[in-house]
Amino acid sequence: MIFLINKIISVKEAAEKVQDGMTIMVGGFLANGTPENLIDAIVKNNVKNLTLICNDTGFPDKGVGKMVVNKQFKKIIASHVGTNPETANQMNSGETEVVLTPQGTLAEKVRCGGNGLGGFYTPTGIGTEAEIGKEKKVIDGQEYIFELPLKADVALLKASVVDKKGNMVFAKTTKNFNPLMATAAKVVIVEADKIVEVGEIDQDRVMCSGIFVDYIVGGDK
Repeated sequence: MIFLINKIISVKEAAEKVQDGMTIMVGGFLANGTPENLIDAIVKNNVKNLTLICNDTGFPDKGVGKMVVNKQFKKIIASHVGTNPETANQMNSGETEVVLTPQGTLAEKVRCGGNGLGGFYTPTGIGTEAEIGKEKKVIDGQEYIFELPLKADVALLKASVVDKKGNMVFAKTTKNFNPLMATAAKVVIVEADKIVEVGEIDQDRVMCSGIFVDYIVGGDK
């Protein structure tokens, strides 16, 4: 007999997994593929001094931008913040530390974190502010920057269809950073548009394995 661990919890219960001072990863690209219900609940909980790892900070009224407006982050690591003026305001005032990271570098840093790697060398950023304070090395005549991995306490993801084991299917471009971040956090919570029984998702359609998922919330909970 196979016993299935119940991973389904309420949005309220899931939001309480995020505590003051934690580092969180949030999936999405300009708020597409972002767990909006989880974000709303975390805004309501008003946890503070968080470190955010994400592709971008969304918009003031959408995605993680709502948490930025609520001043919940002490540090943000992202590749783009231009669509949320509040991020720039907090950065310029010194209220929030913002580390701008090239998008490909950001993705690889998360991948390294999820795969237990110590980092990687990249030529991206040579000759720019991105190289300040980082180890550099010349390999075959090319100068490289050494980038460290990124990991989080909690990853907040969004998927279109999730079975009760946590196997995920993403709709089109909503896939973005979600499966990558699933590997790089101690606790992984996925918000699903639809939750189905185990076996209802064809194995060839699974885009991210449920082995990485600790908790599942339905968008209507």
